[in-house]
Amino acid sequence: MAQLIRDRDGEGYFGSRIETIDPETGKREFWNGEPESLIGKKLEVGTMTAGMFSSRDWWRTTTIIEIISEDEEKLRFKTENSTYTLRR
Repeated sequence: MAQLIRDRDGEGYFGSRIETIDPETGKREFWNGEPESLIGKKLEVGTMTAGMFSSRDWWRTTTIIEIISEDEEKLRFKTENSTYTLRR
C-alpha cells in the first residue's frame, strides 16, 4: 500500500490506488511506477472503496515539476507548491 506525505506538515493519505492525472486533458491513468512519468502530471493516492469507510478517500498533488530523490522504498518530488514523499 502506498503512502503519500507532504513534507512540510506530515499531511497525506495512503491507499492501493495510485493514478496520474494530466492537467491539460484530465486523462487519468494508473501510475506505471516510473518516476520520470510523473513530471508534468498530478498524482492521486487513494482507496478503491471511494469513501465507504472515511470522509476522505484520496489525496491529490498539484503538478509535479521535479524528482528530488528515489530509492527502493520511497520517492521524493516537488510540485508547484510543496514537496512530497511517496512510500511505495
